[in-house]
Amino acid sequence: MSGNQYDFVIVGGGSAGSALANRLSADPANKVLVLEAGRSDYPWDVFIHMPAALTFPIGSKFYDWGYRSEPEPHMHRRRVYHARGKVLGGSSSINGMIFQRGNPMDYERWAGDPGMSNWDYAHCLPYFQRMEDCLADDGEYRGHDGPLELERGPATNPLFQSFFAAAEQAGHPRTDDVNGYRQEGFAPFDRNVRRGRRLSAAGAYLRPAMNRPNLTVRTRAFVSQVLFDGTRAIGVEYQQGRRAPTEVYGKEIILCGGAINTPQLLQLSGVGNARELEALGVDVVADLPGVGENLQDHLEVYIQYACRKPVSMAPSLKKWKRPFIGAQWLFLRSGPAATNHFEGGGFVRSNDEVEYPNLMFHFLPVAIRYDGSAPTEGHGYQVHIGPMYADTRGSVKITSTDPRTHPALRFNYLSTERDRREWVEAVREARRILNQPALDEFNGGELSPGPDVETDQQILDWVARDAETALHPSCTAKMGTGEHSVVDPETMRVHGLQGLRVTDASVMPYIPNGNIYAPVMMTAEKSADLILGNTPLAPVHLPFFRHSETAT
Repeated sequence: MSGNQYDFVIVGGGSAGSALANRLSADPANKVLVLEAGRSDYPWDVFIHMPAALTFPIGSKFYDWGYRSEPEPHMHRRRVYHARGKVLGGSSSINGMIFQRGNPMDYERWAGDPGMSNWDYAHCLPYFQRMEDCLADDGEYRGHDGPLELERGPATNPLFQSFFAAAEQAGHPRTDDVNGYRQEGFAPFDRNVRRGRRLSAAGAYLRPAMNRPNLTVRTRAFVSQVLFDGTRAIGVEYQQGRRAPTEVYGKEIILCGGAINTPQLLQLSGVGNARELEALGVDVVADLPGVGENLQDHLEVYIQYACRKPVSMAPSLKKWKRPFIGAQWLFLRSGPAATNHFEGGGFVRSNDEVEYPNLMFHFLPVAIRYDGSAPTEGHGYQVHIGPMYADTRGSVKITSTDPRTHPALRFNYLSTERDRREWVEAVREARRILNQPALDEFNGGELSPGPDVETDQQILDWVARDAETALHPSCTAKMGTGEHSVVDPETMRVHGLQGLRVTDASVMPYIPNGNIYAPVMMTAEKSADLILGNTPLAPVHLPFFRHSETAT
């Protein structure tokens, strides 16, 4: 058994798993195993490493788990598609490469929950700093020696500058850095692109550590169950291809599968709502009703406009240009394929009740959907918009003891009065900005939803029919010591169990108000210290922007 025994078995080689693998294996005395159900992020795979190719892996069985929600009752019973990375690097290998910490007030909110006092902004900031190498800002808020090299989007297309000017005309400020002192406002965004290539968590953390003799990484290794001896986790069972299932053992089992896979694996292994598990014939190890509850996500729409001048990225979409664009990227790491195109945007408050921004804008100098479809053959531009911390809550629940059967995902989008109100505010504010004089020279009219969608009910009906997930599922095994908490925030252990920890997007108690990749990586960095028993980094007490008054 000694060849099958490890100090740490990490289930999931995605964002958090890659960071933990690096940090835990830095001590040669620790024998670490990473089990990833997906494929390798091969260095030659252009669909992963070419930034502008981000639409290709989504929907592909080779890169994507391909989840769908249950019929959403407030969205005309649509089943919303949810792409999740099934590859080393996880979703950081297929995402939009946008790096947003979230607002400092997000972490103040976390700290307000029972047991979470050491997860406030001051305690999280040093871990954001430790992981960053921010090239565009040398201020004290940012990190400069970490593995995640961050470029600032150039935002040189004239549409970006006019969009920023339009936001100012609408009464919103510019800001120097949305990840620094002041998030609220508009600016170019940081991105996970290094010298024209995607920099995933695997590229930043895992691959630099893979030559360590104490680190083993196995791909196409599908974990089906956590093995227990009483209430102590002692190993996992996994299968590679058509081979017989294999058991491996570890002193510590760390689940890093994300907000869908982690609660699914916990439930399959007997950890969850006892009544629900017993109904499926699962032997209960720990009755934790919070497992799979509290599901949160960001829903978004694209508001698209025709562009009167030939300045958008539309020509780059033509198929006959792809060989030339591909060659430019392959040999020079430049051109339209070397950017994620989400180079700027902003954060605003849509009403006077919220303390910090509840809307995020991503501006794109082309009108296109994630699946590559475009509403016009000509030039266009769009903003992605939606509420950032809605009060809707959903769930992830297994429906079968077959580990390859996807769990039931219920997000309950648009199910609350506040969420519906903020959606109307979001669409109206986006239109107000996009119709400012600064964009007049480009404004060729609204393509989607179009001028016929005007009343509150028409807007909500369009959102229900057209909105897509922003791909930020989270919060399904939340940290804390209060009701329905699952993970101890001081150790990352699952409550009531020994040898089992969780570190991924599922442990967040509340979703941050931006893209969640950066918060996941911060959580992994801090978790590494907690798991290793290191003294956590000292809190960094820096001021952050708060409103002196609430008027929007």
